Amino acid sequence: MLKLFIGNKAYSSWSLRGWLAVRQSGLPFEENVVPLYDQDWDHRREGDEFAPSSGKVPILWDGDAVVWDSLAIVEYLAEKAGRDKFWPEDDAARAMARSMAAEMHSSFAALRREHSMNIRQVFPAQPPSEPVVHDIVRIMQLWAEARARFGGSGDFLFGDFGAADIMFAPVVTRFITWSLPIARFAEGYMQAMIAHPFMQDWIAGAQAEDWVIEKFEQPQGA
Repeated sequence: MLKLFIGNKAYSSWSLRGWLAVRQSGLPFEENVVPLYDQDWDHRREGDEFAPSSGKVPILWDGDAVVWDSLAIVEYLAEKAGRDKFWPEDDAARAMARSMAAEMHSSFAALRREHSMNIRQVFPAQPPSEPVVHDIVRIMQLWAEARARFGGSGDFLFGDFGAADIMFAPVVTRFITWSLPIARFAEGYMQAMIAHPFMQDWIAGAQAEDWVIEKFEQPQGA
């Protein structure tokens, strides 16, 4: 059986991506949640199960095979469980979905830095910085093009829920947590994302956690 190690569900954006990927695969797995940054974290991350990733989560074990990095986990599971579970069948749609997933993986540093994920909070709106506005504009462009070209009658970026949605899931939560300005068309997509059963399960898990990381519990400017 697959074994997935993830961080706090309230805060760990990369863990959310890896966890959604495993859920989307439909394969049975064992979930192991490890609290980040507690007094035992430095010791815990030195354990054998974290050695391949140098202590980072998520990390997926499949017998002797180990995969870390959320996008690598998506690709590994697509090969194992079927590409159609993650990527569109149409070549043009699949090319765009892969490009969007990769851009999400490597970009939007200002949004990540200034607006950390915290599923349990909704902070009052404050004007975002210019670099964050630039990130938001780009994300809106990507979402709009995907929905217009390939969304069809579905609720997600490429119609059905898939890898691109998995990669942007923490962005949706950030937009909500920080009350960031978004295009009106994006509201329906974000509602569909939050309402997805996998997201509802993750949010319930986050709400049930006892761990609190204070540096992620303060609104911008506090």
